[in-house]
Amino acid sequence: MFADIAYAMGASGEGAAGQAGGGLQPLITMALVFFIFYFLLIRPQQKRLKDHKSLIDSIEKGDDVITNGGILGKVVGITEKVITLEIGEKARIKVLKSSISGLQKDMGNNNQ
Repeated sequence: MFADIAYAMGASGEGAAGQAGGGLQPLITMALVFFIFYFLLIRPQQKRLKDHKSLIDSIEKGDDVITNGGILGKVVGITEKVITLEIGEKARIKVLKSSISGLQKDMGNNNQ
């Protein structure tokens, strides 16, 4: 009985034509949503990551930097992944390069 009803619904030319035209619209909508997400979310994030990587690569000994945690210090040593900061007289800490958020001169505060 179910097969007869399904066959009868499929035999109608109107149902098949309606599905063919409606199948393209969701695809276009999904593509539009993807492009909106790309230009508003993905692309700016990639740009920020690229800028941060160039900042990390440009850090040299003697630069005044600020970490993501808000620690201000002068770079006294650099290795592949770790930077040694002098944060006071004879007070040094080691932080990951990735935790550097910027140079102090970029933050507009050079009072040290």
